[in-house]
Amino acid sequence: MGRPVVHFEIIGADPERLQSFYADLFDWEYALGDSVSPAVSAPGRYGYIDGTANGDAQPNGGVAGGPDHEPRLLFYVGVEDVEATLARAEALGGRREFGPDGRPGELIVGRFSDPEGNQVGLAGPG
Repeated sequence: MGRPVVHFEIIGADPERLQSFYADLFDWEYALGDSVSPAVSAPGRYGYIDGTANGDAQPNGGVAGGPDHEPRLLFYVGVEDVEATLARAEALGGRREFGPDGRPGELIVGRFSDPEGNQVGLAGPG
């Protein structure tokens, strides 16, 4: 297998409502805080899900957003260089949607649409 899925996100205009919904539905627990970029979620409204909290090796995730964030479901693929991967996606017929952005030295993220319009996230070292 190639690059792994390392993170997922469920984003909407009312992150507290989404967090409550998924907590009730799947017993998810969140650590609230900031995302790596305000383009991902409004400050203080990112509900981080630790993928190892139940002892399983699951992807980490987040349920977040805010009034200025469009609803979407997204998965992130781990890459070594977010900028280079975004450029490669564009060269192959995709469209850059966002990034790279994030916290240098920690985590850099980006997003592209494939030729059919499906959005895919990228996450890599800062």
